[in-house]
Amino acid sequence: MSREQDIKRMEELVKILNQYNYEYYVLDNPTVDDVEYDSLTRELKNLEQKYPSDILPNTPTLKVGDYLKTDLEEITHKVPMMSLQDVFSFDELYEFDERIKKVTNKYTYTCELKIDGIASSIHYTDGLLTLGATRGKGTVGENITKNVLTIESLPKVLKEHISIEVRGEVFMKKSVLEYLNNIRKENNEPLLANVRNAAGGSLRQLDPSVTKERRLDQFAYTIVNPEQYGIYSQIEALNYLKHLGFNVNPNYRHCKTINEVIEYIKEFDEKRKTLDYATDGIVIKVNEFDLYDEIGYTVKVPKWAVAYKFPAEIVTTRLKDIIYTVGRTGIITPNAVLDPVLIAGTTVARATLNNEDFITSRDIRIGDMVRVRKAGEIIPEVVDVDLSRRTTNLPPFKMIDCCPVCGSRLLKGDNEAEHYCKNPDCGGRILEGIIHFASRVAMDIEGLGEKQIELLYNLGYLKDIADIYLLENYKQEILLLDRFGDKKVSNLFNAINKSKTQDLDRFIFGLGIRLVGAKASKSLAKTFKTLKGICNATYEELISIPDIGEVMANSIVDYFNTKKNRDLIIKLLDLGVEPKEYNEVTYDLFLGKTIVLTGTLEKLSRDEGNAIIEKLGGKAASSVSKKTSFVVAGPGAGSKLAKAQELGIPVYNEDDFLEMIKDYL
Repeated sequence: MSREQDIKRMEELVKILNQYNYEYYVLDNPTVDDVEYDSLTRELKNLEQKYPSDILPNTPTLKVGDYLKTDLEEITHKVPMMSLQDVFSFDELYEFDERIKKVTNKYTYTCELKIDGIASSIHYTDGLLTLGATRGKGTVGENITKNVLTIESLPKVLKEHISIEVRGEVFMKKSVLEYLNNIRKENNEPLLANVRNAAGGSLRQLDPSVTKERRLDQFAYTIVNPEQYGIYSQIEALNYLKHLGFNVNPNYRHCKTINEVIEYIKEFDEKRKTLDYATDGIVIKVNEFDLYDEIGYTVKVPKWAVAYKFPAEIVTTRLKDIIYTVGRTGIITPNAVLDPVLIAGTTVARATLNNEDFITSRDIRIGDMVRVRKAGEIIPEVVDVDLSRRTTNLPPFKMIDCCPVCGSRLLKGDNEAEHYCKNPDCGGRILEGIIHFASRVAMDIEGLGEKQIELLYNLGYLKDIADIYLLENYKQEILLLDRFGDKKVSNLFNAINKSKTQDLDRFIFGLGIRLVGAKASKSLAKTFKTLKGICNATYEELISIPDIGEVMANSIVDYFNTKKNRDLIIKLLDLGVEPKEYNEVTYDLFLGKTIVLTGTLEKLSRDEGNAIIEKLGGKAASSVSKKTSFVVAGPGAGSKLAKAQELGIPVYNEDDFLEMIKDYL
């Protein structure tokens, strides 16, 4: 055989053996006997010894199942998985449509049901499934390859021999949830709360056999870099996904106008109740991919798509009591204790009542029948009272005067709705502050969630946020706690050490300064660059920042002028916490320019090229439009090069590009 024939045979053997491994190890349903399997494996090993430089990365001759080994390690998404802006009314949809019209009048829409599941990214190499990952934070997710391989509706081998990244939603059917809960009830096991939580928990199992028992499904809905496959619209993408063997939700529709979109929404607001899967809204996208860069993006969401959320389900139940919680900044929140009621698939027994003004304006009283909904389909809240069902003289609501945790007298500002506990040593405030500091939106300490922090706080191991970095002193005691095994504790300490170099803006947000949210924290980091600069900022300097008003500026100055807070920061620094300074673009060679790389680059990878563009102040785009400044084209450039030439956009080769940037490398 020639070398070319041998390499082709290697590729065939890898594909065949990986499929057999999947059938044996995941499905527990082998389709070939051991003799044939061993014979094919020996043939592949001989070829790999002959051509070691051509061994495929997903070869099964590695230790059995190695390419499936994950343990939920982090996966970086080369193309971020962006979230969508939510809209809740038809007026907001018309506003969205008007914004599109300001950019172009040559567009249509696609409408797809928003499946209530877990967003996933599935990678295929030469047509074989090689990686599955959760959306995670958008840029970094978790490796769930073993578990997605158990999803029967997800193809393991595509109908074309291509490498591709496909994104979709992993979900659990309502009928499956009911079936599983019936079994769990018979076995006296805790019931699965709802289809979304069940799908998420199933995907994160370390044992894929558990995931397999959960009978998950998946709908594919998009392709990364679709132009590489000759796909130029969402409708084409959905049809191509079906051709490749993917399960695509059948209820999508191509709409020419926003009025057609609204008719679709009205239709499925009723039909969704008859479906065997949960959907909480409609995803509306501009259909034509070449308009995406022209329409643009914000930091978090694309401007060419929105998610319309169906009106929240409202149910009526009895208000049994009102209890109070203390937030990290001392805000006292009244909460409703309810007769348990099912809302959108979840049993709700608690709901927020916001503040005193909210309760008194609605005349909410203990013993009333109240209407409850999930705000944004997530947070339960009381809407109002069904006064027609108030049958007795119930006493009016009266706000508490003292903190429910420390007993300190509560304060309320003249122009504020909230009551505050001002005691800095209040146990409730301290506990909530530690939870916030370690949370994903702040220092992002994996493994140190609310329940773990409450336990460690109650045991005396955590008295303030700095104590997080002293937890290793209690390693032996923590190892003795329930559900704190060697691996979990080791991972926790690794996450704590990793957080020591978290970004400055997230550190500032984590401190829990009153009125200072994530956006203001980023503005502070961007303006002052260092922790020292923020600590020493004056009122006049702060008030000059666009995002910071007078009240917030005073709150920041007061925080850093308080000795206890200064001492806390010094303690954190002494323990090795060194937040990363804010890092702006230091060069502006490509400032304001949109650049597209296409074809095969021989001296730079596509990722390296895009990173350089962004480092030099430019925007690396994936498609060519009128806003493209120039295109860098390598061998094999196709439709993007043709479009650039059609629009008269400058085109350079890789050497030209390297010459431009040589002084900056």
